[in-house]
Amino acid sequence: MSDICMFNRIAIFRAETGLSRKALAELVDVNPQTIGYLERGDYKPSLELAMKIAAIFKVPVDAIFSLEPFESVASLVQTPKRP
Repeated sequence: MSDICMFNRIAIFRAETGLSRKALAELVDVNPQTIGYLERGDYKPSLELAMKIAAIFKVPVDAIFSLEPFESVASLVQTPKRP
């Protein structure tokens, strides 16, 4: 069985809200190292943990976690070139 990759935007949401890894860890009741492992993709969250993290940021789970790579933030903010 192949190992499924999971992508996430935890670091982006943390930066946007000003939360440290430690603060997020406390809010979802995990070790701060777990948040680091999640952000690097070294650890896949349980459904419960994914839902807790999404609830902290008040977004759907699929806004933070995906089985497909997210579009880069830079490409989302680029203005389309005019002909």
